[in-house]
Amino acid sequence: MKGKSRIALSLVFIYVLAFLQFCLAGQDKEKAAVNASNAWLKLVDEGKYSKSWDEAAQYFKNAVSREQWKTSLESVRTPLGMALSRNLKSKNYTKTLPGAPDGEYVVIQYETSFQNKQHAIETVTPMMDKDGKWRVSGYYIK
Repeated sequence: MKGKSRIALSLVFIYVLAFLQFCLAGQDKEKAAVNASNAWLKLVDEGKYSKSWDEAAQYFKNAVSREQWKTSLESVRTPLGMALSRNLKSKNYTKTLPGAPDGEYVVIQYETSFQNKQHAIETVTPMMDKDGKWRVSGYYIK
């Protein structure tokens, strides 16, 4: 019986290690996606709307033209004024999103304060692009 107990204990140990490795890999992906999101938001904050389109995921570029994106951001972001503060509220790694192809995504929410809107929630969704880099595929302000 001792041999079976050791085997069972070894299997439990292997499963726990595999689970921990999976969790750590997810955390690394979330961290990389947050870094990509922050760099992209910096472009938007600086009014570099066309450059933010250039740096977005191919999926994003297929959905909206550079000119549409620039016009959209000018109408939404400009009235808000400068971003005064932005704090990470949540991040969630997922492989599926409604209305989007399966892939690797991190849905990130920030609590943001703008000059002309004290409380806003920005949702930024980076995805793993075909070149292996995290790039923004969606942006929404509420």
